[in-house]
Amino acid sequence: MGEFVRVETDAEQPAVAVIRLDRPRMNVLSFQVQREIAEAAARVGADPEVAAVVLYGGERVFAAGADVTEMADLGYAAMAERSRTIQDCFNAVARIPKPVVAAITGYALGGGCELALCADFRVAADDARLGQPEIQLGIIPGAGGTQRLPRLIGPAKAKDLIYTGRHVDAAEALRIGLVDRVVPAADVYRTAVAMAARYAGGPAVALRAAKQAIDAGLETDLETGLEIERLQFSALFATEDQKIGMRSFMEHGPGKAEFTGR
Repeated sequence: MGEFVRVETDAEQPAVAVIRLDRPRMNVLSFQVQREIAEAAARVGADPEVAAVVLYGGERVFAAGADVTEMADLGYAAMAERSRTIQDCFNAVARIPKPVVAAITGYALGGGCELALCADFRVAADDARLGQPEIQLGIIPGAGGTQRLPRLIGPAKAKDLIYTGRHVDAAEALRIGLVDRVVPAADVYRTAVAMAARYAGGPAVALRAAKQAIDAGLETDLETGLEIERLQFSALFATEDQKIGMRSFMEHGPGKAEFTGR
């Protein structure tokens, strides 16, 4: 349990872990908060009782970005070292081997937006605002924004947001594919948990394989991606869930298998 980041179990969905940011007032992502996020990601990733994860900053704000006061006076050498740590922390979230949903309220700006990009899915409040305003500070996104954002919404739209530093509202974020659902602010958390809970009781090894195949395949050419898929697909025939799933399909039809996660 960190000082500003904790892992909670949802009361209604015990298989859903919540990585809860709680650094008043705006969940500024200081170096300490970044380290605690990485520790939380490692914890939920290794916990066999956790089927899916929600990233949540509370009812008022998701995360307002990095702590500028920590970085303003750093030179090249210091930031070259710190920037590697920053990316490692966010990569830890992106590599959680389970479905991850970001529940976005208020602002998700700069590092906050980059954190949301590490999730598989994003649910935003209807009054949320997202963006990569780093250019307004004379820098560029440094925790994945120049890489994950164009992969998600396309290079032209990503360049628009990064070059201008402008914020987008929830409606535009949905239209350009930056978020997947928009709901009233009061419903964000429960909607995200419900989305994550869909994977409870699912074939955990197959879900992990699907995530790894998709994410790794996006980083390479089609032929290599197909080979990644082939190897992951074949490996699943060594699992209990493959035997359960196929036997259930033959005997009872689709969608009735009770998986063990092994």
